Amino acid sequence: MKRFTFVLFLLALSLTACRGDPAQLGMDAPADNVPDIVGEYALNAFDPTGEEYGGSLFITAGEAPNEYELQWLVSGGIHQGTGTLEGNQLTFTWKSLAETDQDVSGSGAYTVTVNGELYGTRYIDGVENPGVESAYPNQ
Repeated sequence: MKRFTFVLFLLALSLTACRGDPAQLGMDAPADNVPDIVGEYALNAFDPTGEEYGGSLFITAGEAPNEYELQWLVSGGIHQGTGTLEGNQLTFTWKSLAETDQDVSGSGAYTVTVNGELYGTRYIDGVENPGVESAYPNQ
């Protein structure tokens, strides 16, 4: 299982390298008309120190309405989380998988755009400043 996860991680990184200059994001989606967010995303981000990283974000439906499961495949590790969509705001908590990264966790919030993009902040527990992330749907 660890080997499969590692291979999946490497494949995702090779397919969704950081875009360099992030693409222009669409306008924020109206709270009553948010596009479906289930899917695969290319991720552009900066950690709390300003270092750029990239990877993939996968979002699947959770067990309850407006609940989602999230998985980030980023340089340095695999992170999993759960989130709730209220209007155009997806708030979530996350943690690293022990076999791929140091034991870190945190929370964050994304805004959903009319184009189904996500942008927002992701905090690491114990670190004052957040990282910023933008996620672009893979078509």
